[in-house]
Amino acid sequence: MNSNDPNYAPLRDVAQSPEATARYLADVQRVLLDIGKNLETLAMETRVHCRGTHVDGDRWYHARLRALPVEKALKDVLRHVNGLTEGLEKTAYKRNSFADEVKKLPAKRKEKELEKQRKKNPPVLQAAPNPPQQGAQSGDSGYSGPTSIYDMGRESA
Repeated sequence: MNSNDPNYAPLRDVAQSPEATARYLADVQRVLLDIGKNLETLAMETRVHCRGTHVDGDRWYHARLRALPVEKALKDVLRHVNGLTEGLEKTAYKRNSFADEVKKLPAKRKEKELEKQRKKNPPVLQAAPNPPQQGAQSGDSGYSGPTSIYDMGRESA
């Protein structure tokens, strides 16, 4: 596709491949980490400058109090950048797990359909060579146990 095509979307190919998505998100994360390092340096330098700016008549803590809102704003920006990088990691992981789930889906559906068929048409039991007598019960029929909690002390008929 070219950029003149009205249906052109530059990240469409990236979105369709989990590996390409992971590579793209890793590149964006690298850029954000570099920006984060620069913002950390800026925050330290801003702190030193703002806390060192005294005006005539200031007490020793006035410069610090004036600097706190600026420091807090930079700290918030850093927190958001770190949140973005963590979100990118999580997104890449979820994209890969989505692709794995899609790959497994046909096999799961086929297994579910086979299980459904087994429930609809249970296998026919082979006739035993010596069928049990009509009055006798076999041990695995499920009817030999007590029928209620009040019959626990008695044997079933």
